[in-house]
Amino acid sequence: MTKYIATIGLEIHIRVKSKTKMFCSCKNAVELADEPNKNVCQVCMGFPGTLPALNEEVVRLGLIGGMAMNCEVNKFSRFDRKTYFYPDNPTAYQITQMYEPIVGKGAVKTIVNGEIKEFAIDHMHLENDAGKLIHAGGKTLCDFNRAGSPLMEIVTDPVFHDKDEVMEFLKELQKIMRACHVSDADMEKGQMRCDVNISIAPEGSEKLGSRTETKNVNSFSAIGRAIDHEIKRQTRIIESGGIVEQETRGWNDETGTSATQRSKEDAMDYRYFPEPDLLPLELSEDFIENARKQIPELPIEKRIRYLNDYKLSEDDARILTTDRDLSEYFDELVKLTKDAKKSCSYITTILLAMMNESENIKKVADLKFEIGELARVIELVNNDELSSTNSKQVVEELFNNGGEADIIVDENNLRQKNDLGALEAIVDEVIASSPTQVADYKGGNERIFGFFVGQCMKLSKGQGNPKIFNDLLKKKLG
Repeated sequence: MTKYIATIGLEIHIRVKSKTKMFCSCKNAVELADEPNKNVCQVCMGFPGTLPALNEEVVRLGLIGGMAMNCEVNKFSRFDRKTYFYPDNPTAYQITQMYEPIVGKGAVKTIVNGEIKEFAIDHMHLENDAGKLIHAGGKTLCDFNRAGSPLMEIVTDPVFHDKDEVMEFLKELQKIMRACHVSDADMEKGQMRCDVNISIAPEGSEKLGSRTETKNVNSFSAIGRAIDHEIKRQTRIIESGGIVEQETRGWNDETGTSATQRSKEDAMDYRYFPEPDLLPLELSEDFIENARKQIPELPIEKRIRYLNDYKLSEDDARILTTDRDLSEYFDELVKLTKDAKKSCSYITTILLAMMNESENIKKVADLKFEIGELARVIELVNNDELSSTNSKQVVEELFNNGGEADIIVDENNLRQKNDLGALEAIVDEVIASSPTQVADYKGGNERIFGFFVGQCMKLSKGQGNPKIFNDLLKKKLG
């Protein structure tokens, strides 16, 4: 049976997180608008006689995003007009950068199945978004709050060959945009949209097959399902003697299928020409360097550092680098505790679990306690002044009500006792009161050892150091 290899390229639209729209002073706040068509004006609605004014913040953020993808900066770029008629497009054209984009070739690194891979970017250009169509009650309504919002369109080379590569790349891209504060890049909110171009060909073939474009894919998992479906669909067509048509298909995640939307247009259909209402964009060295200085340590760089320097697991390194504020919180906690493993554990297994269950606290910036208090909890555990079990209770109290770790420990009688004489007296009492269990243990039933530790902890009201109890019991029981 012939083995087919998929070749996949991506076109990703990311909404730039500027305060205002791309060419006017309307708020760029699609999700925050409390009513349709509120954040609109004559410019973004395409009224006759209005002129666009390029938003410098959009250029700066777009440049930061481009350089964070290691793209070549084009000091000179220009805008082009893409003509098309559709109800959600009030101007009847889109201002984009077809021929001379703001940045060119680049590459994004990520980790796929434990291996560091680099995926090539062809270019990134800036353009404005269209409005939104709402289909309800047999009618189609237009909401233009989104019209004119700034977008980055990132076009990759066709360098992906399976869904794992695509999904990890997109997750890395999302992390980059969030880390640089270029975009929140939330797919569920439409802040990051991805069209997937797929073709298949027999293994070893130098010629690619006909390419299809799949749209309307709104989550990482849906992208994986859409890729699997399209590869299987094209394989079935070829193996049955058919020809894959070059077309645009729409994905339906409920049914797990796609359907033809339209045949693929050529660039000529859009009648591109230089945008007459905007001057070419020329970037100074100072502007470029100031933008470059705003790029932080990238998520993949942090991830590799956590793996190499702190020996964290791949899962923990991935979780900590999902959010810039979270990774910076972790870095600060490590500075205070000098204990990367425990700092990681308290964040990933305790704090994040509480955040997931909380309605109001979803980010580290929302926490009610100072980071030094969490560092103090870890210090108390490391000094055997607080048990790991009781430390969770302290963190829960800090999370819910704030306060100071030491006060919480003392008010709840959680401070661990390490006095050897006092603990030895408890051990002697437990052994003396448990002759049957002692005989059972000495007869070879080592599983009963936990009984003795439990009794010691009970007599000490949970405050005795279990390590010391263990050592004393082993010594006395033989």
